Amino acid sequence: MQKIFPPKLNKGDEIRILAPSRSGVIISEEIKNIAKKKLEEMGYRVSFGKYINKSNEFNSSSIECRVNDLHDAFEDKNVKCILTIIGGFNSNQLLRYINWDILKNNPKIFCGYSDITALNNAIFAKTGLVNYSGPHYSTFGQKKYSEYTVEYFNKCLASKDNFDIIPSQFWSDDSWWRDQEKRSLIKNEGFWILNEGSATGTIIGANLCTFGLLRGTEYLPDLTDAILFIEDDDTGNDLFIVEFDRNFQALIHQPNFDKVKGIVIGRFNIASKFTKDLLLKVIKSKKELDLIPIIGNIDFGHTDPKITFPIGGIIKLVIENNNINMTILEH
Repeated sequence: MQKIFPPKLNKGDEIRILAPSRSGVIISEEIKNIAKKKLEEMGYRVSFGKYINKSNEFNSSSIECRVNDLHDAFEDKNVKCILTIIGGFNSNQLLRYINWDILKNNPKIFCGYSDITALNNAIFAKTGLVNYSGPHYSTFGQKKYSEYTVEYFNKCLASKDNFDIIPSQFWSDDSWWRDQEKRSLIKNEGFWILNEGSATGTIIGANLCTFGLLRGTEYLPDLTDAILFIEDDDTGNDLFIVEFDRNFQALIHQPNFDKVKGIVIGRFNIASKFTKDLLLKVIKSKKELDLIPIIGNIDFGHTDPKITFPIGGIIKLVIENNNINMTILEH
C-alpha cells in the first residue's frame, strides 16, 4: 500500500475538534477553555465539530452524527488537523460507515489515543494515510506540566525533521481534571530494556485492548515489518495483568506476527501494579518474542506526559550495551 503523509501544521492553521468516541459534554468548561487557549498560544486556530456535545445514554452521540462530523472535517479545506476531544469505548462503531475515499483524497493530520486507536489503525489500513497517536484536546486542558507533551506534539506534527524519543524527567498518574492545583509528580526511572537488538519498521498499534477489537477484520494493518507500540490502561480491574497478557497473546496469534521487527510498550498506571519484573515474566513466557528488541515504560498511554507518534510512520530502534536509541525517521 502506498503511504500518504499529511501536510505538517503551520502557525495559523485550523484544528478541528471532534468527538468520535465519548461526547465532549463530559468535559468541564474550564478544561475546554484551558485547552483552547493553549492551542491558540501555540499558534493554531480552533474550531469544533457540529455534534461534539451531543450525548446519549452511552455518553456519546449517534453513529450518523459522529461520521458526519468526521467527513465534514476531512472535506473542509480550511481544516489542517483533526484532534479528538477524548477517548471512550465505541469509535469502532464507525468503521463500516466511513467513506474511506473522503479521507484518502483529503489527507490531513488526525490525532488521538486510547479508544481512538481503532480509528488510527483502521485509517492506515484502509487508506495508507499516516495518522497520529497523541494527546486529545482535553489533554491540553492541564494547567501544569504539559511542556513535554507539547514538545512532542510539535516535533511530530509541525516539523519534518527526524526526532529522538527520550524519557520525560517526571510523570503523573493523578486525577488532574478533578483538581488542577493538586498534582503529584513521580521521578521517571527511564525506559526499561526487556530485549536487546536493533530494528527499523512501521509503527502500528497503541492501546492494546482497542487494537484487539480489529483482530480478524479488514481494519487491522498488516503486521509485516511492524514495530508494535502497545499500552493499556487500568480500568479498576484486579485482573489487569492477566487481561494484558491474554490480549498480548491474541496479538501474537495474528497472521504475520512472525514478521514483527520490535515492540515498544507504554507506561502503565500505578493501579495496574505492573512492574518491570512482571512485564519481563510476560515477555519471557512467549518464545515468539525471544529474538526481537523490546522496551517498556515509554511516555505514552494513560499517564502524563505523552509523546505523539505516527501510525504508519517509520522508527529505528537500537537497544544494545544497556543503551536505547529511538528515532522517528518518517512521520
